[in-house]
Amino acid sequence: MKINDIISSLELEEVNVCCRDREIENAYTGDLLSWVMTRLDANCAWITIMNNVNVIAVASLCDASCIIFTENAEISDDVIEKAKAQNINLLRTEKSSFEISYLIGKMLYAK
Repeated sequence: MKINDIISSLELEEVNVCCRDREIENAYTGDLLSWVMTRLDANCAWITIMNNVNVIAVASLCDASCIIFTENAEISDDVIEKAKAQNINLLRTEKSSFEISYLIGKMLYAK
């Protein structure tokens, strides 16, 4: 599945999209940065409400496909600028982390 697939299917807001064809192979939901850093795999969509510049560092370190901010979490200009510099896809939704996790899971594992 690609970034563009989840943007259109889940009606996600595009905050910073630098690579629409980036593959999403899995997803991870978490808000504690140190915990996420040891569990987030490459090519994952990271679902979170955390919204400081450190999320960009973690996403870059783990080679995440994108960060999806849930519950309309406010995203500062600093975070957006850092994401642009690091080529990190940022998406946002008003849905809860649980709901987005469920919907992405359905898309990833539908047979």
